[in-house]
Amino acid sequence: MTSKALPAVGAPAGEGRNTRPRGRLLAQVFLVSASVLWLLPILFALYIAVRPYSDTRRYGYVSLPHGLTLSNFSEAWSRADMGRFFWNSILITAPAVVIVLLLASGAAFVLTRVNVKVNVALLILFTAGNLLPQQVIITPLFRMYLKIPLPSFLAESGLMYNSAFGLVVINVAFQLGFCVFVLSNYMKSLPAEMYEAALVDGASLWTRFWRLTVPLCRPALAALATLLTTWIYNDFFWAITLMSSGDKRPVTSALANLQGQFVSNQNLIAAGAMIAAVPTLIVYILLQKQFISGLSLGASKG
Repeated sequence: MTSKALPAVGAPAGEGRNTRPRGRLLAQVFLVSASVLWLLPILFALYIAVRPYSDTRRYGYVSLPHGLTLSNFSEAWSRADMGRFFWNSILITAPAVVIVLLLASGAAFVLTRVNVKVNVALLILFTAGNLLPQQVIITPLFRMYLKIPLPSFLAESGLMYNSAFGLVVINVAFQLGFCVFVLSNYMKSLPAEMYEAALVDGASLWTRFWRLTVPLCRPALAALATLLTTWIYNDFFWAITLMSSGDKRPVTSALANLQGQFVSNQNLIAAGAMIAAVPTLIVYILLQKQFISGLSLGASKG
């Protein structure tokens, strides 16, 4: 004889089946609402960027369009000289991202795979560095940058101040702690048996790091590379504080060239902001698969 499972006492029949679709519907509504709220500022900026300034000045920003144009993008590109500022951003962002990932991966490997008594203290130190606000150290840092000399091939001024090298150094310093924290947690999830087998085969410490650990951390490195590129590329605080020459600043500072003293053409500024966002969007598209896999693998292992 076959027995059928009886419904729970006191629970109406079909209640469990009705709860699941209702919960799934609420989750979908929440996700759609969050996506709309996330995209709304971007879509509004794009809407302002394709409207002529005369139309906006006459009818206001929140109004139906009476004409659309792409001339704001070409005008913003030429007036802000964004091509040169894009190159300045590349000279700052690319070396900073590479240096941070190299230093962070090496430090995380030592903290997780080398038995040293100060490992926990070092990890706490790296983590605590993420809690330090940038504005707290700006005064002593500014004075240090005015006194630290650099060779002429690194800085035309001969100082850390007003140099791309100085911006690379400060971005590396502030992003290193977060990357060490993330990579150390990711490396802890790698199987210890793999390293034991490598030791039996006579693999050196460098071989275990460069040929064994780094390839396995590729998804995490790609995810961090995407985040670092976005953060360093979009930085405005250090560029405006530690650099005085406007033609050496990154592209985020170029948007200030589109703002007049008395009148601000927000249509041009919105168009310039859309242009400035293109490189980070390209980086995310190219590393999207590795970025998502890095986040998911880090959450599922362990």
